[in-house]
Amino acid sequence: MATIFSRIISGEIPSYRVAEDESHYAFLDINPVAAGHTLVVSKREVDYIFDLTDEEYADLQLFAKKVAAALREAVPCKRIGMAVMGLEVPHAHIHLIPINAESDMNFFAPKKQIAPQEMELLAKRISDAFKGLKS
Repeated sequence: MATIFSRIISGEIPSYRVAEDESHYAFLDINPVAAGHTLVVSKREVDYIFDLTDEEYADLQLFAKKVAAALREAVPCKRIGMAVMGLEVPHAHIHLIPINAESDMNFFAPKKQIAPQEMELLAKRISDAFKGLKS
């Protein structure tokens, strides 16, 4: 059975897409730790990030780096925090979170409530910034 991320990538479940290439998909987390919290996933369904091939792992990290640059441009913050846990969804993914302090990466804090219209605007700003980056 396909993971929720595979269903999002295929378009079966809607998402706030911010970036995509032939092997990766990035979209806003609908239960964000902070405004702009983005998930970067491999399109190939692999449960554990360290089960990706070396090339896939490196490519995922490089794609996430480019998404992080776009996210930092689109959402005012000091840094983009990165987390990989992999227990909540059995599909290799990276969390990118705009932060101003280390405490902003608290996954146990109540999730932010962001209106759909604001999510759409955030996704567009990040996507536009991504498209404007030099490869």
